[in-house]
Amino acid sequence: MAPAKNFTFICGADDYLVGRMGAERFAALTADVPDEFSRETVNGFAANMSEVETAINRFRESVQTVSMFGGRRVVWLKDVNFLADTVTGRAEGTLKLVEDLQQLLDAVNPAEIGVLITASPVDRRRSFPKWCEKNADFALAGGDGDDAGEALAGVALAEARLLGVGFASGALELLLAKVGANTRLLVEETRKLATYLGEGAAQGEGAKIEEAHVAELTPNVAEGDFFEAAEAFFSGDLKWTLAALNRHFFSGGDARPVISALQNRNRILLQVRALIDSGDARLGPRGLDGLPKAQAAYGKHFIGATDKSSYHLFTQNAWYVGKLAGSAKLPTLRRLIDNQQEFIAAFEEIIRRSGEQEEVLREMTVRCLAA
Repeated sequence: MAPAKNFTFICGADDYLVGRMGAERFAALTADVPDEFSRETVNGFAANMSEVETAINRFRESVQTVSMFGGRRVVWLKDVNFLADTVTGRAEGTLKLVEDLQQLLDAVNPAEIGVLITASPVDRRRSFPKWCEKNADFALAGGDGDDAGEALAGVALAEARLLGVGFASGALELLLAKVGANTRLLVEETRKLATYLGEGAAQGEGAKIEEAHVAELTPNVAEGDFFEAAEAFFSGDLKWTLAALNRHFFSGGDARPVISALQNRNRILLQVRALIDSGDARLGPRGLDGLPKAQAAYGKHFIGATDKSSYHLFTQNAWYVGKLAGSAKLPTLRRLIDNQQEFIAAFEEIIRRSGEQEEVLREMTVRCLAA
């Protein structure tokens, strides 16, 4: 049997996943430690080098403290953020303090004290994280891949399995498109959808979250609360769009977020239309085909643009892009360019007619959809 590691180290890019895994590990480590005074949590979050020193000194004191009633103790250094590639993390004083932390961990006797460290984000190129990978009970929350969408899908699938449910075809993709890269909300929405399924899900009878459930129950956080107006507009349905605008303004909404949602959708469709017209992608029965090939050819032109953005087609969820492109007749490139001009003109008109925002958008909608 391999010797026990001195300590447990959990890290990852997503602080929610790291904290969640850390809480589960802490519960396991303290399962046989009934004395609450033998279980201690030390806050490792630091805004500057002075706070790093304070956190490490408190952690050292906790680790070196002898249990009042004897027996094993467990200490959790949580929410560590000074291992990242930041001003504080790069400071010479911080690096020296981290060396001291490594020496402290190297001397820990796991038979007497259980040590857990959770950190996010972490620059894994540094010597300390590399040392932890070799010498600790190491775990990487969220996986080690570069595909953020795949990691998020894994989070939702794992949560669904815990709740005794699954996702029907298209449901998970729609959930990711609606929620975006918000792990905490993704987990909560999965729980909500599983609860909606009722007793069958609770009894593990293979219940499935359907695409219709997600469409009805999950808010459109990734695109804002203006999904209906944008969906109606790009379906080409004039009556639906005017009704959606009426509902938006009746509840006290503002015009600018609606225009922003329309512009974001239009930018994505402009890029899709350009790929289709050039023959690099095509619309098929499953939406947009050829996006990975197009990304291999044109992704190099988006150097440095890694955050999700409507300006960068290849940062979008591929299923969502296909859904947008295939949900209605895709406008021509000229129509999409004209749309952008209309959105700009509407924004300028709203500045001049601030008390007539709904009228401005209604007029714009009629010009675009009745043309």
